[in-house]
Amino acid sequence: WLANIDNPNTRRAYESDVEAFVRFCGVETPDELRLVTRAHLIAWRGQLEALELAAATIRRKLSAISSLYEYLCNENAVDHNPVAGVKRPGEGSNEGKTPALSDAQAKKLLQAPQGGGLKAVRDRAILATYLFHALRRTELATLKVGSLQERRGVLHFRVAGKGSKTRFVPAHPAAAEAIDAYLRLAGHGEDRKGPLFRPTRNNRTGDLESAMTGDGIYKMLKAYAKAAEVQVEGLCLHALRATAATNALEHDADIGFVQEWLGHANISTTRLYDRRRSKPEDSPTFRVAY
Repeated sequence: WLANIDNPNTRRAYESDVEAFVRFCGVETPDELRLVTRAHLIAWRGQLEALELAAATIRRKLSAISSLYEYLCNENAVDHNPVAGVKRPGEGSNEGKTPALSDAQAKKLLQAPQGGGLKAVRDRAILATYLFHALRRTELATLKVGSLQERRGVLHFRVAGKGSKTRFVPAHPAAAEAIDAYLRLAGHGEDRKGPLFRPTRNNRTGDLESAMTGDGIYKMLKAYAKAAEVQVEGLCLHALRATAATNALEHDADIGFVQEWLGHANISTTRLYDRRRSKPEDSPTFRVAY
């Protein structure tokens, strides 16, 4: 079951969730999984709520158990999925909790890498790829040089998304220009099967041919945000994805196209990025006059 989950982060989270559920139920052998009932799931959900876990975390944990039982059902190892019918916590607010940068903050971040050195040129390309295409952390880190492909005369990113789903995202001219400058300076533009974004130094192993890690890109983001005085509570790489999605919606992009662009299976997830109704400048606060 776990081997069929391609995303390493999802695989790690689901494994931990199932282990926690098995401990809660006292399951000691695989055969005892057949004895799990809907009541076990409801009790476990109650415990998770008592621990004051976030609704999204509880939904993910229930999804992990449901995924396991769906697999066991398909393998005829069990005859039903006990998670079916178990109510999951609601989405809560119609707006996602991931922060989004303002247009001014995004511009400052894009301009933060200064100079013509390899690191600055690479980092401008990375930030442009994030802020113009709303990729996930893993999606950007796993881009290959050959992921840039022309389709009907337009340059696209071939993105390996969640659930082994591939989507093609048109490359924004600003990002394409930044990436071209980076590849010409770095010299690996002909290595089509190699990683697109690579470290400029590696004090631990000296390997400069492998892809940058998500952690490495995150540290880079934090350094430039500090240098550009972009102060956003909870700033993370996902915030750049939220920023791009929010910006596209605020500039009248069709939400259905934004859903496909983000690689969302459900449009309700896309709506979490839609902050058009909660712009501070539209608040009645600024209509009050005495």
